[in-house]
Amino acid sequence: MRSLPLPSPPLSSLLLALAALLCAFPAGSQEAEKAVGRTVRSLEARYRAAQSFRAVFLERHSEGRGSLQAESGTLYIRRPGLMRWEYEAPEKKLFLVDGKFAWFYVPADRTATKAVVRESDDQRIPLLLLTGKTSLGRVCRRIELADVHVEAAGDTALRCLPARGSEADYKEAVFEVDAESHLVRLLIREAGDVETEFHFGRWEENLPLDRSLFQFTPPKGTMIVDERTLMGSADSNEQH
Repeated sequence: MRSLPLPSPPLSSLLLALAALLCAFPAGSQEAEKAVGRTVRSLEARYRAAQSFRAVFLERHSEGRGSLQAESGTLYIRRPGLMRWEYEAPEKKLFLVDGKFAWFYVPADRTATKAVVRESDDQRIPLLLLTGKTSLGRVCRRIELADVHVEAAGDTALRCLPARGSEADYKEAVFEVDAESHLVRLLIREAGDVETEFHFGRWEENLPLDRSLFQFTPPKGTMIVDERTLMGSADSNEQH
């Protein structure tokens, strides 16, 4: 079973080997296009075949040569369209998608942010493809083999160029898929050398996850910030 990398080593130490597939199939060749198609179909079939998932994750965020932030926790997914990210270290946080809204809650701040899923630019939203709400073909204008190092021999890395209208959100995304068609890494590159990287491990399928796990009830005293307010609609900040 693949174990997650720890936050402490430098990122370069986590990228162990060049994907053998890239050496065999030069980007742009018919063989490469067939390999991309097979990998995409296998990835989407893997996550369509089960109704729920659980995995551990490590998230890294960097801006140019600035400081590197690392966080870790547990991800829960239930089809269709439900996600729950429980951040456990270094600070407890919650990111939740209930099918309509995306919630981000930081207990220490006693504040929760609420956004309509289709309007949210959060880096975790592309992972809705794992919940059956979208597909790589809709998220990406073009998908190709990525000439990058991968975490383990047998993994395949795909580069996703954003769909029309999403170019302002990110420059490209790299999906790394293992030999069993599990998503093991997602790297999102934005303008200004901003990168957000997710590593996943210990995937489990078809767990009995109750729908209540994907519903957010603000604790008493929590300030709700509705992102639609920030876009210029009527003030809808609430105190619970």
